[in-house]
Amino acid sequence: MPENNKYHTFSEADFLTDEYFQSWIFNPDEETNLFWKKFISDNPRKAGDISQAKRLLESIGFKEDFPSTDKVKEYLQKTLAIIENQKEEKSVAKIRSFRGKWWAAAASVVLLLTIGYFFFNTKTGPQVAKVSPPVKLINDAAPGGNKAILTLGNGQTIILDSAGNGILSTQGSSTVTKMADGQLVYKGENKISEEVVYNTISTPRGGQYNLTLSDGSRVWLNAESSLRFPASFSGDERKVELIGEGYFEIAQDAEKVFKVSVNKSVIEVLGTHFNINGYTDENNLRATLLQGSVKVIKGAESIVMKPGQQAVVSNSTNSITIKNNINVEEVIAWKNGLFQFDDTEIKEVMRQIGRWYNLEVEFEGNVPDKKITGKIYRNVQVSKVLRIMEALKIQFKIEGKTIVVTK
Repeated sequence: MPENNKYHTFSEADFLTDEYFQSWIFNPDEETNLFWKKFISDNPRKAGDISQAKRLLESIGFKEDFPSTDKVKEYLQKTLAIIENQKEEKSVAKIRSFRGKWWAAAASVVLLLTIGYFFFNTKTGPQVAKVSPPVKLINDAAPGGNKAILTLGNGQTIILDSAGNGILSTQGSSTVTKMADGQLVYKGENKISEEVVYNTISTPRGGQYNLTLSDGSRVWLNAESSLRFPASFSGDERKVELIGEGYFEIAQDAEKVFKVSVNKSVIEVLGTHFNINGYTDENNLRATLLQGSVKVIKGAESIVMKPGQQAVVSNSTNSITIKNNINVEEVIAWKNGLFQFDDTEIKEVMRQIGRWYNLEVEFEGNVPDKKITGKIYRNVQVSKVLRIMEALKIQFKIEGKTIVVTK
C-alpha cells in the first residue's frame, strides 16, 4: 500500500496512469477501497479529479486485442499532453511504468477512447485512430437531443422540447407533468372501470425522450421512434405499442402482465429491464433482456428469454432465434449517450448515425466491406464522428442533409 501523501499533488492525468489507482478501479478489494475512501475523506479537494479519472476508466469495456505496449505509451503520452494543455498547465505528466499489467494497457486504451479516440478491430488487426484537428465543413450537423411530440387522446399535440415545466394535461384520473429534467411523468390511479385514453409520444430523427407511465414503468425512446400507451392502465393487462427503439424498465405487477406490441410481435413481461430495436429498416427485430424474464411471441411461435439473451425475430418470417452472452452495454449504449459497435457492419453503423443526426445516408458504388468495433460519445458534431471513421479508409462528404459514403 502506498503512502497516503504520495497523491497530494496528483492531477487527473496522474491518477489515470497510477497503477494502484487503476487496480482500485479494475480489481477493487477491501484494502484499496479503504485506502481511497480515507484519502478522499482526508483530501476533499482531490475528489473532483478522482471522480473524473474514475469515470473515464470505467466508461469503456475491454477487448481482448490491444495495441502494443509501445503504441499504448506513445498514444497515452499524446493524450496526457492534450489534458494538460486543456488545463493550461505548464508541464506534461510523465507516463508511469506499466510493468506488464493487463489492466494498465486496457486503461490506456480507455483514456484514448474517452477523450476523442476510437478503437477499431478490423480484418487487418487493431487500430487506434486519432481525431483530426477540427476543420469546418461547408455542411455539418449537430447531435440530436431531447425532442418529442406528445399527442393526447383528444388529438391535441404538445411539442415537449419547447413546453414549460409543470402539469401539461389532465386526462381522467391521470396528470401529465414535464419535470425540471425534461422527463415526462404520468400519475394516475389506474382504475379498472376507467375509460382508456391513449396518448402517443413520438421522437423525430435527431431526437430522444424518456417518460414514466402511470404504473411507474419507465421508457426511453431512441430517435425516430414512437410509443402509444394509455394515460392510465385499466383491465387485467398493461399494453403499449412501439415503433422504432425503446428501453423499458417495467414496474412489477403480478396481476397485470405488461405487453409491448412491435412489428407484429409481442413481448410479455411482469417486471423487468429490456431493450427492443424494432426499426422497420433493419432486417430483424431484436429484443435484449437485461434482467427478469420476458416472453417473445411472433405468430404461433414463442420463446422465454433469460438475462443476457437476445431474441432475433425475422421481419420477413415468423422465426425467432436466441443469441446468448450478448454485450448488453452495446445494446443500450444509445440510452447512455454513446455510439457503441461490436463488429458491426458499416450499413448498420450509418443507419444509427443518420437517425441521430437527422441525415440521410447514400453509398457511392459498392458498400465498403468494413466492420467496426468501438465507441464514441453522441454529443459531438457529425463531422467529428466521420473523421474518426476515416481511419478505416472510408471517405465521406455531406451534401445538404445527406451523408455520402464515397469509398
